[in-house]
Amino acid sequence: MLLGGASAGACLSAAATVRLRDEGSKQPHGLILAYGTFHAALPPLSPIVRRRTRGLHGIVQFRPETVRRMNLNYAGSTEAMEESHAFPGSHDLTGLPSTLLIDADRDILRASGETFATELSTAGVEVIHNVISDSAHGFLDRPHSPSFRVGITAVTNWLHERSATTAETVQ
Repeated sequence: MLLGGASAGACLSAAATVRLRDEGSKQPHGLILAYGTFHAALPPLSPIVRRRTRGLHGIVQFRPETVRRMNLNYAGSTEAMEESHAFPGSHDLTGLPSTLLIDADRDILRASGETFATELSTAGVEVIHNVISDSAHGFLDRPHSPSFRVGITAVTNWLHERSATTAETVQ
């Protein structure tokens, strides 16, 4: 079983997996997370993200205050925003399954994805982090775009690699 989601669905999938781990329940064997917000507050923008989201690309970006308001609406209260079962970023990620994390190149939310990828790796989770060049938030909703094809190819390749590894383990 695999679990995945994009945008808020990515956070929801990661948070649900943390909850399953914490409850001692069966977790998915892998996570596919696309351009999610995994932190209650948007982490600082790396110089690369800052450069890729300025100018004309900056006009369509979420602002940190907008992200905070969206996250508050999602969590329901400021107290809930600090829960790992709402926003797993900056919490213990040990024991989570192998994860494919995909970010949009020109998306301010990439700051959360980059940070989450580092946190997963630090926790000993096998993580592949792909940034799809020249893409914007929500590119998986645009099936005729080049970014969609690159993103879906990354997912397909990751799934093939996982199935090959699983087949080797079973034999």
